[in-house]
Amino acid sequence: MKIFIIGYMHPKYDKRVFRTVKALSKDNEVIYQYWTDKEEIESKEGNIFYKPIKYEKNVKANPILKLMRRRKLDKKIVEMIKNYDYDIVYFHHFLASRPLAPFKVAKKRDKVVIYDIHEYHPENFLNTLKGFAKVLKEKVMWKIFERQLKMSDKLVFVSKETKSDIFEKLKINKPYLIIPNYASISVESKEKKKEISFVGKVTRNLSNEKKIIKRLIEKGFKFKIIGMDSDVFKDVPHEYTTFLPYEDMMEQLSKSAFSLISYNTVMSESYKNDIFALPHKYYDSIAAETPVIVKNTFVSMAKEVEKYGIGVVIDPNNVDKSVEKILKAYENYENLLENIKKYKDRFVWNEKKEKEFISFVLD
Repeated sequence: MKIFIIGYMHPKYDKRVFRTVKALSKDNEVIYQYWTDKEEIESKEGNIFYKPIKYEKNVKANPILKLMRRRKLDKKIVEMIKNYDYDIVYFHHFLASRPLAPFKVAKKRDKVVIYDIHEYHPENFLNTLKGFAKVLKEKVMWKIFERQLKMSDKLVFVSKETKSDIFEKLKINKPYLIIPNYASISVESKEKKKEISFVGKVTRNLSNEKKIIKRLIEKGFKFKIIGMDSDVFKDVPHEYTTFLPYEDMMEQLSKSAFSLISYNTVMSESYKNDIFALPHKYYDSIAAETPVIVKNTFVSMAKEVEKYGIGVVIDPNNVDKSVEKILKAYENYENLLENIKKYKDRFVWNEKKEKEFISFVLD
């Protein structure tokens, strides 16, 4: 079987995208298109044919020039879908300037189309728009998204809530598989420090979270940012690490008492790309045997945290109550660790999950 994986603007080793590449290439030929901002040549390694597409992101230009640049890029990928030899095309995103063309081309060629939806596209696409422009954009995007789904043979979702919400809204039903952003490895925590870690990119609009952290620091906790420093927390005493290889990051994370997972992608608590997300940092935290502190509006994560007893669900808008819940959880810390060790295998990518994924794609 030959599988063409469209990474689109994801870099070569994007964790979720490359996992599908590695899994499907074990017994099949995989053509892998990915994004790069460097000069790279096509190459072959084992069953994987690497097809880099160079594109400079965040270039300052007027909107028309930006659209022309993106259309040029998207046209290249459409031509690849039109001319390459493959049986299955696997989309990790849609082409921004040509959202329907790749699906139409693949269906016209009678290829199997699989759509991996790890973002809530109608809201996520052009998510900085406001007012009437936002309403109009989402209305158009829902129409486009519906057509994309109808032209897909199989769907992969990042969470059950994302799947249920989209299926209910569009009144469609397709073969699907839920594949969250599982951790790649499991780590045994050998020591625990009285510290709270924040992993990965730091967004703004975290004023209440900062108040909570400051109060916890007064109670003897330390605060650490793993992977970078950020001026967002310049008024909060903290330590930080530079970017770490995955194994080292997991080792650092395993030493913390808690992992804080609270952020705002946009200025909205109802932004479904956030509330239905199951991000890497969440799965990595549990796999590193570190209980999580999760914002209550993150529906998908909050459900699991409460179901399995693997952390604390807080309302950052209620600072006093949030601090109280975290301190109480720390008093009963052994129970959290016991639950994490009991359920952590559910949060780690393994051979069984990989076989289920491969079978779904190929059958």
